[in-house]
Amino acid sequence: MDSTAPYLTSQAAPLVSGSVLGLFTGIVRTVGWVITYWYVLAAAAIIVWAVGEVVVRRLARKASAERMALELVPSRHFDPGLEEIFRRGVQLARASTSMPWWAPRRTKAVQIRLRADGSSPLRYRIEGPAGGERLLSITPFGPDVAVNRARPIVDRPRDHVVRAEFILRGRPTAPLRDVPLDPDPLQPLVDAVSDLRAELGDLAEIRLDIQRAPKWALRARRLQLMADARRSERREAQRAARWMRQDAMGVEDSLVLHLQQLVSGRKGGGGRRLVMPPVPRRVDPAVALGKLAEDDHLVRVQLLVITASNTEGRAHARLAQIQAALDVFGGGSRWAMRGWSVGPWRFGADRWPSRRGFERRWQLGHCQPPRANWVRLDELTGLLKPPTVHCRLPLLAGDLPSFEFGNPELLLQGIYRGPDGRRRLVATYAKETLFEVGVGKAGGGKTERALAQAIGWAHAGGGLMFVDPHRDSWPRALPFLAHDHLMQRIALIDLNAGGPSPQVSSWNPLGMHQGQAAHEVVEAVTDAYAAVLGWDNAGAPRALTIFTAALAVLVAVNEAACRAGRPEDQATIFHVRALLTDPDFRTAALAAVEGRLDEETRSWWRAVFPTLPADAFAVVLNPIARLAANPVTRAFLGQSAGVYNIRAAMDSRMIVWVCPGGNGPTDRLITALLARDLLRAVRSRRDTPEDQRVPFRPYFDELITLTGAAPETIAAMFEDFRKYKVHVHGMTQLLARLPTAVRLSLVQNASTLASTAGSQSAVAPITSEWGDRPSPDVVASLDRFEHYMSLTVQGRRIGPVRITGPHLDEVFADFARPRQAAALERSARAMAGAAPLDQLSARAADQFNRVGGFLAQHASTSTSAVRLQKKGYQ
Repeated sequence: MDSTAPYLTSQAAPLVSGSVLGLFTGIVRTVGWVITYWYVLAAAAIIVWAVGEVVVRRLARKASAERMALELVPSRHFDPGLEEIFRRGVQLARASTSMPWWAPRRTKAVQIRLRADGSSPLRYRIEGPAGGERLLSITPFGPDVAVNRARPIVDRPRDHVVRAEFILRGRPTAPLRDVPLDPDPLQPLVDAVSDLRAELGDLAEIRLDIQRAPKWALRARRLQLMADARRSERREAQRAARWMRQDAMGVEDSLVLHLQQLVSGRKGGGGRRLVMPPVPRRVDPAVALGKLAEDDHLVRVQLLVITASNTEGRAHARLAQIQAALDVFGGGSRWAMRGWSVGPWRFGADRWPSRRGFERRWQLGHCQPPRANWVRLDELTGLLKPPTVHCRLPLLAGDLPSFEFGNPELLLQGIYRGPDGRRRLVATYAKETLFEVGVGKAGGGKTERALAQAIGWAHAGGGLMFVDPHRDSWPRALPFLAHDHLMQRIALIDLNAGGPSPQVSSWNPLGMHQGQAAHEVVEAVTDAYAAVLGWDNAGAPRALTIFTAALAVLVAVNEAACRAGRPEDQATIFHVRALLTDPDFRTAALAAVEGRLDEETRSWWRAVFPTLPADAFAVVLNPIARLAANPVTRAFLGQSAGVYNIRAAMDSRMIVWVCPGGNGPTDRLITALLARDLLRAVRSRRDTPEDQRVPFRPYFDELITLTGAAPETIAAMFEDFRKYKVHVHGMTQLLARLPTAVRLSLVQNASTLASTAGSQSAVAPITSEWGDRPSPDVVASLDRFEHYMSLTVQGRRIGPVRITGPHLDEVFADFARPRQAAALERSARAMAGAAPLDQLSARAADQFNRVGGFLAQHASTSTSAVRLQKKGYQ
């Protein structure tokens, strides 16, 4: 060993000790300087933080300006599965990172906005980075959800605004409750805003921001949770050891132990017992970390809520309802409002110092969630999709407008009871209510609802026709129509002819004095007879041919009479018998109209008619004889120039009440004639420009009776009338009893489909159109005047929703004029040209002579008559 080593060592020792002493002295001086001038470091740190925050906020504002918004509108049958919803959540999480590299973390989020402002029960919007628009526009929900580009929402200021931020409370690693999809998890939130009133400025909005968790934040959170779990285990072990020692000491110092030692003569050892404390258990990461143990599909969330109103107290009450709705998601962890309460005051997002930060995050869409708000995507299942088919949505004023008396644009539908118990008269738009169907048992309220609707339409200036075979509706509606401004528009066609001095109106189905087209009149009457009597080209071709040829001649005679200025000399349906069986009348009629008949018709009368046997006319004359045997129908149809003109009634907004008189064979024939004439009159509106066609509403009570007389005619009405602004309302007890053609046309074209109580088999065809929601047993158990109905508003189907049918004595109580009912009865009959039955019967009997006289005067020459006889007209 070198001899100089001790020397070098002795020289280096003072240097090392000096360096250590210098380092220690420097540290002490530095600490002293920091303690003395701490404010300098604090100021520097604040300046650096402030500059950094300003830069971050500027970048965040710039990034927030490049956001997009999509509104998701689900269909009525939207029913997603868990996998579809989960895939949507993955899309949202991925889209949250579609920002420029320089964008701060707080802007890298996707926001779900649930908003109720009166425009819809719950609007569902997605807002996020513009770069994620293509990804978010294509949803896993398919065509059941329409994705529309949304515009920014600009809210008007409200007088009272309440803000709240919700954070996860409870065990930080525990999941939220697994809420089933049926009923919809959004149902509590929809219920919380169901009584929102837009006219009071009510507003409620929930914003859920979803942000992919950065890896470093997740690791830091896991380290913190593991450290907390280990500390908890150590505390538990220490607590257990402390109790064990206390128990051991208690046993050694107890009186019982000392007595045992004295009795046995043994004394205790020289010291206390050795107590082995429990060892802290090993912390299982899966248990300690819970839902944070895995990286997959873990996100951070921020939940902000604003409620507002122009009425004091409503915003706070709405927030309490939303808070209760969020409690449904509570499990091991739950949503709780951030802040603290001091007596009646609450310090949270609505007060300083949190309010400014809340407003900035709300306006710019920034996501700065609390550290506890970690969730997995499957915990947010209920919030990742719009309302589904399992969600019961309330009807807002924007969905179903409120009825206004005297407004011609609205059509009364009934009384809707809102979630808050308020009742309001609801309506549909008249131009969208094309056809209506009401089904239900007798006395259920369907006719009462139709009467209320018709009366409301009449008072608004609309024209209508109410066909009631039983006549019960007329005395019921009479007091509510007895107004001076309505009397000149109301006409009553009543074929019941009751009382000591009955009066009947008049109508000539073959009359040409009202400007009808000849071929349309012939077709209408022939089709009416064929429908009632079951004639068709296969079963009764000869009857159809004979009847059509006879009508063609009589209509031509009437056309000639009108052209001659003698409409009072027109032939009626009862002249068919004379034309077929009386040679003189036939010869004169054919001579008078020879130039008005086409060649085919003239050829038939010359060549075919003489070959027919006498019994060939029985099938044609039998129904006419039955009409003639009834004095009422003979008086009604036996007049030359009847007053009834449904085309003129349509164009002048008349209110026409038609009571055919019953359901017998003769009554069915009258009904068929009226129905076919209505079809002809409506189709004749093709000569009027569409914008000049006046809306008209026929109401058909007891469709079973009406369709039994003219099934194809009623079916054609539901198919064709919309084009001519004529909208049919039909009521029936049993949809299944209607002919197939009528039933299919009704259901296919109905804008409103309604049902009162009835047997399950009777209402099942209606509920099946609603997907059995509600089910037949629910509809069958409705109370009287209660309806389930589906409606059409602004092109969308609303419902089925439960509506209370309007009762005339309640809804139109202010319109009742019982003292003027008799005056209206007289006026309505006068408008229909009603006259005493005896007088009309005598006039009908004399009509044969008048027509015969007209034909005799218009015979061209006696020579022409002879020539016609030789050609075989007799």
